Amino acid sequence: MRMLGLDVGDRRIGVAISDPDGRLAVPRSVVDRKNEDGVRAIAQLAADEAVDRVVVGLPVSLDGSLGPQALRTQEFAELLRTRTAVEVVLYDERLSSVEADRHFQRAGVRSRDAKQHRDAAAAAIVLQAYLDSLRFPPLPPVE
Repeated sequence: MRMLGLDVGDRRIGVAISDPDGRLAVPRSVVDRKNEDGVRAIAQLAADEAVDRVVVGLPVSLDGSLGPQALRTQEFAELLRTRTAVEVVLYDERLSSVEADRHFQRAGVRSRDAKQHRDAAAAAIVLQAYLDSLRFPPLPPVE
């Protein structure tokens, strides 16, 4: 099952794609988000890449609440659902951008250079976490 992963921001949307088997996520691109143009671009990309599912990272607050950005992301996902026949799911993406920044920092990439790729890398982190959750469901709590 091939999937797209999205890290939706106010100005840009980071995009990642999985391999055909749905095991590995890789950064793909960044789409400028201009009103509904971003939705159209993602819907077209989903069709072009023949994906089965789009995973939209939901920026849940550390306390588990949904802040303003999470609400805007939910609206984006709803609009995307109306523009594509592909399944659209929301997935908790707490700190994915922070994790992407840390990867670039550890790799010695200058922050100015990393900024261009940060959103796509964050999308890949979200998508990989989602793919892993499908393959390795959480263990039940120990009693």
